[in-house]
Amino acid sequence: LSVQKEAAIWEQRLDDANEKGREEGIQIGHEKGRAEGRQEGREEGEKQAKIAVAKNLLKAGVSTDIIVQTTGLTANEVKGLLSLDA
Repeated sequence: LSVQKEAAIWEQRLDDANEKGREEGIQIGHEKGRAEGRQEGREEGEKQAKIAVAKNLLKAGVSTDIIVQTTGLTANEVKGLLSLDA
């Protein structure tokens, strides 16, 4: 092979490798984004469930301290729920 043809072959291989690397990077980014989105969704769902339990406990007359211990919400979060129901 001539030097020019060999250089062209290597340049094409380099371009192909770069393109493959870009595609793999994009795929990894999408997968990571989906995983992070699922995690955020789970965390938000858990938080909403804790809030729902706290609201029910407040309606039942349970003390803020017990609600904090039971749900893991902060005292300020529970007190904020009190003001929402008022």
